[in-house]
Amino acid sequence: MTKLMEWAFVATVFFSIWTATITGSIQSPLIEKWRTTILYLPVILIILFGFYAASVVLYRVFTFNNCEEAAAELQEEIKEAKKDLRSKGLLLRED
Repeated sequence: MTKLMEWAFVATVFFSIWTATITGSIQSPLIEKWRTTILYLPVILIILFGFYAASVVLYRVFTFNNCEEAAAELQEEIKEAKKDLRSKGLLLRED
């Protein structure tokens, strides 16, 4: 099962239960007590998911590590490629 199918399945189950609760198909004193909160639950969950996603992105940006050795190696490979292209006459200008 792909990740998309998992998310679709969970969303379908959640919204099925939520719809049954809101339409009154499921009767319970607890549901009647928390009816307003249950009504706004999808909006609350979307907002919480947004906070979670933003915090994960910010955390990963702040903890991103630099690879100085890899950057130096890449610069050296670029110089070698330019020298090779100049020797073949494909790169005319000096950088």
